[in-house]
Amino acid sequence: MAKARIGITLGDVAGIGPEVVCKALDSGKIDLRFEYEVIGKMFDVPLGKVSADAGRAAGRWVEEGVRRCLAGELAALVTAPLNKEGLHAGGYDFPGHTELLAKLTGTSRFAMMLVGGGLHVALVTTHLPLVDVSRALTRKKISEVIELTHDAMKRLGIERPRIAVAGLNPHAGEGGAFGREEIETIAPAVQAAVAKGIDARGPLAADALFVQARQKKFDAEVVMYHDQGLVPLKMWAFESGVNWTIGLPIIRTSPDHGTAYDIAGKGIADPSSMIAAIQFAAKLASNPKKE
Repeated sequence: MAKARIGITLGDVAGIGPEVVCKALDSGKIDLRFEYEVIGKMFDVPLGKVSADAGRAAGRWVEEGVRRCLAGELAALVTAPLNKEGLHAGGYDFPGHTELLAKLTGTSRFAMMLVGGGLHVALVTTHLPLVDVSRALTRKKISEVIELTHDAMKRLGIERPRIAVAGLNPHAGEGGAFGREEIETIAPAVQAAVAKGIDARGPLAADALFVQARQKKFDAEVVMYHDQGLVPLKMWAFESGVNWTIGLPIIRTSPDHGTAYDIAGKGIADPSSMIAAIQFAAKLASNPKKE
């Protein structure tokens, strides 16, 4: 694997970010030579509590990491978890990392993909109340995420990715008996992707979809809402899941967990997901982007 210079942010320092970063780098599992450069310092931030200072610092570290990636100084950026309330208190009006990264890179087409347990799960909607999901689904948005997923899997070396697309309702709506989103929105989006030469299949019942995914019948899975995809992924890869923001002009990964305020400062945080995020970023950085 080619050498890659990777930037790592500490995330919200009131949480477990600094701990899992240090543990990851000290684990012996990172097959890269690291040169440390500390950018900015934090003092007197209470652990386990929302802090505007911690949120402001987390946002600034992301800004600096993106700047360096865009300038070619870094091959990838790995971000430790931040707290959305702290981020807002620090002056960053974004739901989280993903939207902030998109703004900083001028990206309009992007999606959150979770990787782990043999799954590559892309989300059409992310942090929305369930009552709002149906209204947020559009043919354009679903088609866009399918296309981004196709491109992401090609980046991983899969020439013709097989992409499963989940329905929204139980049994994928069962012909309209349980809702018409599959008929009116999801199926047309899948057909549009197929017309562009993408091997997309669906809408499929989500429960059966993930059984087939574990049987290696698909290379990636597109789901309609957050827990539809994250529940099965975390069942199989809770300690080692990776969040990959696809569609950005830079490589960005992060561990698939939050700030864990309840255990901050106790020295018991598991660094496995951070290790996986660093390793995956290095893998992406070593592979040239395929169009």
